[in-house]
Amino acid sequence: MGRRPVTGPAAVRAVLFDRDDTLIEDVPYNGDPEKVRPMPGAREALRLLRGHGIRTGVVSNQSGVGRGLLTEEDVRRVNARVDALLGPFEVWAHCPHVPEDGCGCRKPAPGLIVEAARRLGVPPEACVVIGDIGSDMGAARAAGARGVLVPTARTLPGEVAAAPYVCPDLLGAVRHVLGDGSGRRS
Repeated sequence: MGRRPVTGPAAVRAVLFDRDDTLIEDVPYNGDPEKVRPMPGAREALRLLRGHGIRTGVVSNQSGVGRGLLTEEDVRRVNARVDALLGPFEVWAHCPHVPEDGCGCRKPAPGLIVEAARRLGVPPEACVVIGDIGSDMGAARAAGARGVLVPTARTLPGEVAAAPYVCPDLLGAVRHVLGDGSGRRS
């Protein structure tokens, strides 16, 4: 089972980020834009990508909508706050379903990645997905994109072991995508 390396900016046309615990601190089922706090290094990471002409998007499971804890408007308001702090992102794609729905968009299914890549006009193979849990890496793999894991306290050891690349923080992940070799293969 070969793992394709992330090989520098010429090979990567877009980076798709998980939202919660990757770009911003996770506040479970957050519908309040005032609670949005960027993760350390997020601004610099995005500045680097944009400086290299790499397109950016966000792909996020938002099961709070399906659970009745959030509305679509709540998600849009929080996303708008993330855009104000870190953006603008060229594409936002979220899955409002609960896991039991069995949809094709909820990560680890490939739907969000495929849709975001389509809207950006790039093939999924030219995308890197940066996220904090195994479902982010699974969605990348299922879509034909490459994945880079940035573990947090909730990332399981098995998810770290299975990840194609692991970086200690968001800025390191972006530097790795840009070809500095700072990530490690698991």
